[in-house]
Amino acid sequence: MTPSTARAAPAATSPDADEAGFRAALGMFATGVTIVAARTPDGALHGMTVNSFNSVSLSPPLVLWSLSRLARALPVFRECRHYAVSVLGVAQQALAERFASRLPERWDGVPFTPGQHGAPLIDGAVATFECLNRSRYDEGDHVIFVGEVERCAHHPGAAPLLFHGGRFYVEHPL
Repeated sequence: MTPSTARAAPAATSPDADEAGFRAALGMFATGVTIVAARTPDGALHGMTVNSFNSVSLSPPLVLWSLSRLARALPVFRECRHYAVSVLGVAQQALAERFASRLPERWDGVPFTPGQHGAPLIDGAVATFECLNRSRYDEGDHVIFVGEVERCAHHPGAAPLLFHGGRFYVEHPL
């Protein structure tokens, strides 16, 4: 499409739900639960619970997640070259809650293994992804991070921790 034939994106109509209604509707989409983590050049660990994790592409292997523009850790993730995503298992609900809090020392006593580039991988996670911080997109009140997966691992048969409607769940195959 040449610039002369490109069309401007249509304007959205006004939403029929307020912010609370929109949030409640989004909560009906069940997700997995992850901890996204990075290590700064001075060795400080940063991490948070994220359920906005998704695959983007198989070739190249890309994943995405989003972070509020108001998050205190935003500058860390904007600047870091690598980060890790740990998909939590059913026995890790306490970790999900801990990393969703504002505790200053959330890493105290948390077992992890440094990834190839130093980003912490949570021990016992059902899957892990070590990512190059490939690109970022400012959209609405969040920043979308796209990571190029350099290494990944998983534990076949492990049960993931799920989140739906503001509560944690365990999967039950149909």
